[in-house]
Amino acid sequence: MTKAVADEYLRRIPKAELHCHIAGTLRATTVAELAKKYGLPLPRPAEQLYQWPNFDGFLEILRLSALVLRTQEDFSRAVYEYCEDAQRDGNLRHVEFFFNPDYFYPNGIDYPSMVAGMANGIERVGRDFGISARLICCIDRSINSPAQAVEIVETALAHPHELVVGIGLDGNESVGPPAIFAEAYARARKGGLRCTAHCCEDYLTPLEAPPTNYLICRDVLRCDRIDHGYNMLASDYVMSEARKDGLYFTPCAWTSLLHNRPHRPQRIRRMVEAGLNVTINTDDPAMFGTNLGHGFMTLFETIGWGPDKARMFSLNSVEGSWLDESDKAKLRIDFRRQIAALDKEFGYDSTPKPV
Repeated sequence: MTKAVADEYLRRIPKAELHCHIAGTLRATTVAELAKKYGLPLPRPAEQLYQWPNFDGFLEILRLSALVLRTQEDFSRAVYEYCEDAQRDGNLRHVEFFFNPDYFYPNGIDYPSMVAGMANGIERVGRDFGISARLICCIDRSINSPAQAVEIVETALAHPHELVVGIGLDGNESVGPPAIFAEAYARARKGGLRCTAHCCEDYLTPLEAPPTNYLICRDVLRCDRIDHGYNMLASDYVMSEARKDGLYFTPCAWTSLLHNRPHRPQRIRRMVEAGLNVTINTDDPAMFGTNLGHGFMTLFETIGWGPDKARMFSLNSVEGSWLDESDKAKLRIDFRRQIAALDKEFGYDSTPKPV
């Protein structure tokens, strides 16, 4: 099997994206166009916009990019352009977008309007590409206090929308440990929202984002899913607990930090070999210079995995999604049908191997 054939299989295998921030999906050209429209200065030309020296620099540009989303049409466009690109580059079939309301309030748009804009984009990509999507209202621990986190959750609950299915927690983990957001998460769960949190990220050391944060996310926040999770590898006990718990993890194959790129695939490999339920995601694809297909190709080329692992990640992304059971069953059937057709086309044997 040549690399070109393997890459084509990895690009075309169906995927669900469970870890994707809407503000990080904007094409640089779109940011530049909207910034000009709204009279916003950019720190550098569009072709250099997504370059930064460190993680805090990335967060600064992420929030800057969010400033160009000012109308329902802007939000609809952001959703549509990401799905158009991801369908072409990685056969996206379902996506669950993170959005931080506090990033957009300074733009003069309210919560119901931003959700309505994204819902319009979701309706359009469903019609044009057959892609489904859900929304996750997110708290940025770098800028949101525990009290502000409660306000974010209460706003989401006060304006329910069928596409907003959960809450998340992102930003700098070292300045916002998960336990301080317990009240916000309790209110979200009581209101029927699912819960996830960025946890044990590897741009921080295991002392700054310790493995025990996983236990807090599980026991205090009562998360249904965990985003990232790499620093758990520093604790055999926590890894053992995570394997028994069976939660789904949403690591990302590519990172904006150059020094982390050689290590990220190996950390994902160790998570898989430890028996965790893992999906492969992009995080902030446009800003990181990646996409779903690229993430799969990079990971598989580095680790040397074959089509069996590609099938596993593909189907894991369905099982880890927050679709209701009826929609999940339909997506599962679609994925299995597409995988069977791909295996036949590429001459791969997908017969389950005896354990």
